[in-house]
Amino acid sequence: MSDFQRLSVVAIADAVKAGASAIAIAQAALDSVAAYDLIQPQVWILRLPTETVLAQARAVEARIAAGESLPLAGVPFAVKDNIDVGGLPTSAACPAFAYAPDRSATVVERLVAAGAVLIGKTNLDQFATGLVGARSPYGAPLCVFNQDYVSGGSSSGSAVAVAAGLVAFSLGTDTAGSGRVPAAFNHLIGLKPSKGRWSTRGVVPACRSLDCVSVFTADLAGAALVDEVLTAFDVGDDYSRRAPEGPLGRSATAPPGGEHLAGAQPRSSPSGGGGPEGRRGFAFGVPKQDQRLFMGDEQSAAHYAAAIARFTAAGGAPIEIDIAPLLDCAKLLYSGPWVAERTAAVGGLLRDKPGAIHPTVRTIVQGGLSVSGVETFNGLYALEAYRRAAEPIWDAVEVLLLPTAPTVYRLKEVLAEPIALNANLGLYTNFVNLLDMSALAVPAGFRENGTGFGVTLIGPAFADRALLALAERYLETFPMADTPPLDLTLRKPGVKLAVVGAHLAGMPLHWQLTSREARLVSATRTAQAYRLYAMAETTPPKPALIHVGDGGSSILVEVYELDFEAFGSFVAEVPAPLAIGTVTLEDGTSVKGFVAEPRALNGATDITELGGWRAYIASLA
Repeated sequence: MSDFQRLSVVAIADAVKAGASAIAIAQAALDSVAAYDLIQPQVWILRLPTETVLAQARAVEARIAAGESLPLAGVPFAVKDNIDVGGLPTSAACPAFAYAPDRSATVVERLVAAGAVLIGKTNLDQFATGLVGARSPYGAPLCVFNQDYVSGGSSSGSAVAVAAGLVAFSLGTDTAGSGRVPAAFNHLIGLKPSKGRWSTRGVVPACRSLDCVSVFTADLAGAALVDEVLTAFDVGDDYSRRAPEGPLGRSATAPPGGEHLAGAQPRSSPSGGGGPEGRRGFAFGVPKQDQRLFMGDEQSAAHYAAAIARFTAAGGAPIEIDIAPLLDCAKLLYSGPWVAERTAAVGGLLRDKPGAIHPTVRTIVQGGLSVSGVETFNGLYALEAYRRAAEPIWDAVEVLLLPTAPTVYRLKEVLAEPIALNANLGLYTNFVNLLDMSALAVPAGFRENGTGFGVTLIGPAFADRALLALAERYLETFPMADTPPLDLTLRKPGVKLAVVGAHLAGMPLHWQLTSREARLVSATRTAQAYRLYAMAETTPPKPALIHVGDGGSSILVEVYELDFEAFGSFVAEVPAPLAIGTVTLEDGTSVKGFVAEPRALNGATDITELGGWRAYIASLA
């Protein structure tokens, strides 16, 4: 089995440019992915075929041989499955929403052009709505150090893929902290750039006016290199912005160590090189004592106090800041009109197939339906007032140093109380994009349960490089302790079940799967050996899948995994003339699935040409 060592973006790129085999590196990544599938297969929604991955690596070697300069030569990476990859489905963790884009997102195009090798697309809280990683039909990716605990979300699979050493970096997205909270729990760097610094063209919106693409890496140099590749104005993105050339405030006019706020520094060092000698002091903001909230987690409180002491020893002067306006502003994201922006992103699906949306996510986005135009404008006015209230912060300090998340929760706790506990995790993150700030999450220790604690450096818009430089200074002075061993507990295998009709996501009987905690493995097709019929006089309407061999077609199915007890109880509820037998999939594998007795065809309609049950139901409408 793989040793699951974390990968360095810069070390891999330098090695490949010096002659190391990109093909061998890609194969090693594929081997690690396969090995980790025995532990957390729910990290992924889609993996590229082995030959496709190796073909990318061969192309990288050919480009280097032809004299191209590739900053990310041969570096394996993953993308969150709300980011388009041309020719592959984008699902946002909702099979009923999935579409196949013709073109990749701008950020993916730039990474591939720079020589990076895509491994696959990762799991997420559905529609990027959540900070826990538990709101997906594909299962919940868990903290790599302790699988009892959530990984953080919504970019859950992306964080776990890097933390387990499967890829060197991964793209997430960040609207309310989705690129930072998972970094904290899994001991990673999480860079959330300024809004518009990286293109969001080709990204499924959560809140389009606030969304940012983010990146997870094992070290600062990797994040800095990805930032260099991705920072560019994109005329195809209405929200893309050019970085201002002039000073932006105190931290621009007097940056620590000479790092200019808007400057792009060499990739080998976020600050552009140089040691701590001669660097001047800097002021960093911390919350007032009564605003340091940790939900009773004394270990988190102690780690935060230690982080303040380390930044002070690294040359910083802590200054208490009243963050009440920031915390009040954060409430706009889910208690104000911005929830309607999430509703706008999935409005069609919410109207036509509400059952296809995860119940917790559906509860949130349905709230936006009642938001009025008056409430929207009042929210915009309130936001401007909060922005004005936040401006003096940058006159007093150059950066805020906040906990990334106040605590961490077990998966069982989150499933029992999904809304309130999720909200707690966003306490120190939700306001950042609303107030147009940049943020960088860095590790700051481990709790006794093995989960990571992190802090976030927050600055004004386009302070990204300065944040990287300050974090480098901090980590140079106080290198983090070695990570604890990964939790490599093997998953308990279950039974894979193919469903074809009323049990599909969004259909009337899907609850019989969700109530048994079934995990979606894939949305795929059968082998070309089946015919599909709509049975007569069934409530709700149900299909019959019949194996015919030659002359059959490939039918759309969804494959779920249930534990043995849940599978047994499910089978007991299947009514005649349907039964559970064996279904062959298009890749040649066999799983359990719905079959039918001959009497199921009495009065039935052959709907094979439609290719699947969803198309038939749509045709009725």
